[in-house]
Amino acid sequence: MEIMSNPPKNTDLEKYGIRNATAHWNLDAATLQRITVNKGMGTETENGTLCINTGKFTGRSPKDRFLVKDAYTADKIFWNRTNKPLDPDNFQKLYDEVVKYLSDKEIYVHDGYVGAAPKYRMNVRTITEYPWSNYFVNSMFLRLEEEEIADFNEDWLVLCAPGYEAPDPQAVGIRQGNFSILDFTRKIALVGGSAYAGEMKKGVFTAMNLVLPVEHNVLPMHCSANVGEDGETAIFFGLSGTGKTTLSADPNRKLIGDDEHGWTAENIIFNFEGGCYAKVVDLSEENEPDIYRAIRPGAMLENVVFKEGTKEVDYEDTSITQNTRVSYPIHHIDNIVEPSYAGNPKNIFFLTCDAFGVLPPISKLTPGQAAYHFISGYTAKVAGTEAGVNEPVPSFSACFGEPFMPLHPTVYAEMLSKKMTEAGVNVWLINTGWSGGPYGVGSRIKLKYTRAMISEAMNGKLDDVDYEQHPIFGLYMPKYCHGVPSEMLDPMNTWLQKGVYISKSIQLAHSFHLNFDKFINQASDEIMHGGPLIDAHQIIDHNI
Repeated sequence: MEIMSNPPKNTDLEKYGIRNATAHWNLDAATLQRITVNKGMGTETENGTLCINTGKFTGRSPKDRFLVKDAYTADKIFWNRTNKPLDPDNFQKLYDEVVKYLSDKEIYVHDGYVGAAPKYRMNVRTITEYPWSNYFVNSMFLRLEEEEIADFNEDWLVLCAPGYEAPDPQAVGIRQGNFSILDFTRKIALVGGSAYAGEMKKGVFTAMNLVLPVEHNVLPMHCSANVGEDGETAIFFGLSGTGKTTLSADPNRKLIGDDEHGWTAENIIFNFEGGCYAKVVDLSEENEPDIYRAIRPGAMLENVVFKEGTKEVDYEDTSITQNTRVSYPIHHIDNIVEPSYAGNPKNIFFLTCDAFGVLPPISKLTPGQAAYHFISGYTAKVAGTEAGVNEPVPSFSACFGEPFMPLHPTVYAEMLSKKMTEAGVNVWLINTGWSGGPYGVGSRIKLKYTRAMISEAMNGKLDDVDYEQHPIFGLYMPKYCHGVPSEMLDPMNTWLQKGVYISKSIQLAHSFHLNFDKFINQASDEIMHGGPLIDAHQIIDHNI
């Protein structure tokens, strides 16, 4: 089979240590799909969309993520359980083993970039063992013009070798055979032993999250963003599964991006990526039409299952993983901004999927509350999503993206607070989780209600309504919102047993306080006062 390549002028892979490899450069998506299927590494749906299985790892492996600790990073990175250090010598040993492994193989090279704002663009060369890994970055990274390829030089290098596992992990300072490592001095992202494509994407995102604030005074954000016809931008922060992709894909607004953005000193919000990476569990055309229709040739589905005897995807089947996903180039969405950046936001939404059914479906936040909830990054795991999880469990991820944030969370929070104040932004906390009781008792808040609340907030319709303060969390809840049953706006009204609601609220408030203990020394009084009104010591001492 003839494989057409589009190489740059310099195709010397030996400078990376890769020798005698058969390299395919900058293949288009159709060619990479054909190779993947012909090699038996993927199948196609009834409409021709590529489907692959990522094998042992169906999600990121955060315990196996490391950052090289050297003169550049030692005093910059917030070293903790998510930002684990690796000695430069151990990185070099693993790098040498990976490039040796890739030598003499058929490999795939993709040249692209991240950062849609030209001033902050970062060129990325990705070398992969599998053709579909290359297919993924072809969708997810921004694509070069033909004339840019010839003289391409990378700022960062990504090496992805799923078939390589370290034979003696402890000898090189890692936990087990797989790893995802960033070297900020050499500007290399090294992935081994895992085929989960998100490791590459999040590795580059992590690199941007240090480089942009430290070197360019740009705030990186784990968020989606869109813009209305009036030019007013909205930002949606949230952890996986809270609705970032779904809620930003609004047919009445143009999508900027669904996951990773920067906020510049020039008051620009810009997308890092050239594609979207969405969860597809329980996907339907009725609830999420833009995502559903984006699944066509050029997209790639991960770890989905076909309905028996067909090539039709069963999006309700989670027998492989709850984390079924699709990646697709952003132009698969009809209503997008090109190039993908816009001006300062008018509204920022913090999305949380509260499986306790405690938080209001929408609250307007004060500046202190905004900083507190940004640093907290709360959502909840529901029963059944992980082994041993039998009831809702609170989950906190600082800045709504702790695994990808190398600096101390307060650095990002202070940058966000400053920008919010300067731009006069409204900040809202949106609960996309449960109402009327916790998971298993209450019901998930309907998407149409969440969309109505966000629409009313963006249209300024919630500026003049009356608000009441939540007795436990201190959040300001609107008493009226067009298109939403008024009794839902105060969550206590939806519970049959008010005492049980209060008890659950205090339980969750306690979790907030315990989580925030590690930030107390860096947080201002204003931020501390943005938390729940009842403190943890009251709860313990008086059993409120």
